Amino acid sequence: MTYAERRNLALILLAVFIALILLTGCGTTHHHALPAYEPPLAKTNFQQVRTTAYTHTESDHRQYSNRNALGGELRAAGPANHRAEVVTRATLAYEVPRAIPVKESTSYSSRLQPFSMDERQPVTPGPKRAPRATRAVRRAVVVSRPPQIGSAAADWSRWPAGTVFRLLSTGQNYRVEDYGWALSGRNTIDLYMANQREMNVWGARQETIEILKWGDPRESLHFLHRHQDYRHIKRMVLELEGREKEAASLR
Repeated sequence: MTYAERRNLALILLAVFIALILLTGCGTTHHHALPAYEPPLAKTNFQQVRTTAYTHTESDHRQYSNRNALGGELRAAGPANHRAEVVTRATLAYEVPRAIPVKESTSYSSRLQPFSMDERQPVTPGPKRAPRATRAVRRAVVVSRPPQIGSAAADWSRWPAGTVFRLLSTGQNYRVEDYGWALSGRNTIDLYMANQREMNVWGARQETIEILKWGDPRESLHFLHRHQDYRHIKRMVLELEGREKEAASLR
């Protein structure tokens, strides 16, 4: 066998080896079991859900870098803030407090004199006051910025892409922009964190969320139709189409 024939044979064997690796990888992606199916939560504005956390430097997310399923950039939510329920309500400008009766015995003002339209009492002019000098006063103006909306991953048949919600425990807002294998058919929402330390600190928590805006399920279905070769996406498609029994039986 000539050198050229040996070289060609080696290249063929290398190509076969690479193809076997790729096929094995695809088989692992497509054939490991889906997570256990959970019946969907009632579609209400307040929901009790299980939350987890993820970041773009995890091993199973590195291939996507810091991009979400919609092609945009993953963003961490703004800092936690106080819940509106526990903040003292400010007095509005039109809420005028009721007049408080003045007792002459405890008042520090001058004694009130009787008033009559028939009486004319002499008025003693007081000392003239010098005019007060005017000066410019600078006042600080507080400019409020809208809170940073973080990225979240979920089953789009439960929370369609574009759904915006608020965590009642922290006041942070999130938007559903991503999905994942482990979330298909589950009542779990994955919150994006900026780094692995924050991800580990969050862990897994039961949280009450308030839905601020529901995403459009038709838009989610249109997007997912193109990728339903993957079984976790196929499950979401079946549920969006109203075929819950087929979605539950998919493994």
